[in-house]
Amino acid sequence: MNFFDAHASQWTELGEGIRRKIVGHTPSLMSVLVQFDKGAVGTPHAHAEHDQIAYVVAGSFEVLVQGEKRILGPGDAFVAPQGCPHGVVALESHSMLLDQFSPCRDDFLLPAA
Repeated sequence: MNFFDAHASQWTELGEGIRRKIVGHTPSLMSVLVQFDKGAVGTPHAHAEHDQIAYVVAGSFEVLVQGEKRILGPGDAFVAPQGCPHGVVALESHSMLLDQFSPCRDDFLLPAA
């Protein structure tokens, strides 16, 4: 897949006001748009195998990274290396992150159960 067509790609509903679209991937890198309804929570967690950078495309988020809280808006980002606890709360409707993962999140490529 050499190109991403936003209009032809469907959102995958994750529940509780969160949905995602995979923008593109290689074995070592993945880009994913994640859209949140106001108040939707990306529960704090850490990745055993993946580094993550999350760039705020739209809206705003209360972000927790390794115990530190910040409010981030468009153009801001956070970095969560392997094992780093992180989570978000969307402060506005249609808040959106562009998540980058290394290596690719193969679990995102599996068909929904």
